[in-house]
Amino acid sequence: MTLRPSTAAACLALMAAFPAHALDSSIVQQLDRLTPEERREQRCDIEAMRRIAKQEGDFRPDKVIAYTFGDTVEAGDLFKAPGAVFRSKGEWYRLKYKCKTAEDGLTIQSFDYKVGTKVPRDEWSEYYLYE
Repeated sequence: MTLRPSTAAACLALMAAFPAHALDSSIVQQLDRLTPEERREQRCDIEAMRRIAKQEGDFRPDKVIAYTFGDTVEAGDLFKAPGAVFRSKGEWYRLKYKCKTAEDGLTIQSFDYKVGTKVPRDEWSEYYLYE
């Protein structure tokens, strides 16, 4: 699924405005305004940032894009992003994750991920990545 540009921009701004680990009532209110599919994707992106920041040492993720290097896959409450990327300290890194939420799209039931290689700067424009 690809978000409409206005929805994607609003969600990115929302995620940038709050620490990656936070899921306070303001974020929940914003997520509740999205369609169930958009909510699940954005919630899983937030979870990816939270886990990477907590478990991966020096990374400080501030953005995740689920569909940069491949389409996302949805099956019920399961969301897969095999071609995702995240930004940390001004650099982009490949990421793949699998995220299962509760029916509400907000509660994470399981989450698996793998951080990949850094995306070379000379490829950023090809994939619409930015500073």
